[in-house]
Amino acid sequence: MASYNRVILVGNLTRDPELRYTPSQTAVTEIGLAVNDRRKNASGEWIEETTFVDVTLWARQAEVANEYLSKGAPVLIEGRLKFDTWEDKEGQKRSKLRVVGERMQMLGGRGGGGGRSGGSQGGRDSYADAPAGGRSSSAPPAGGVDDSDIPF
Repeated sequence: MASYNRVILVGNLTRDPELRYTPSQTAVTEIGLAVNDRRKNASGEWIEETTFVDVTLWARQAEVANEYLSKGAPVLIEGRLKFDTWEDKEGQKRSKLRVVGERMQMLGGRGGGGGRSGGSQGGRDSYADAPAGGRSSSAPPAGGVDDSDIPF
């Protein structure tokens, strides 16, 4: 049977990224994402619904998220679903469905995405849309327009 496991989410961080390193020195970070949905119910009233998703980022993406993102920052995550199971301290079986992020795109404009460093921030950093594994694109934004050239 064929299967397909892809997730694309756009939302805001619910907390600051938590950067850690594995014993082999691979960066990993956990981010929480709040994804809002707005729809009409049966009586025609608009309903706002928020879904909270845990996302794991690896390698350079984890480091970039830790450096440039903070609570409230808008971000697009593309990845796959993973079902984790473990046993807690009391011996109870636990499980959680999470997203393993394979691509991240920061969406906030310069200075508007939170960020942790004093340098320039924003959605056009060359690392922002780097695929998992640390390969990054150094190509200019589509159309060759720099964010500072846009009047709004």
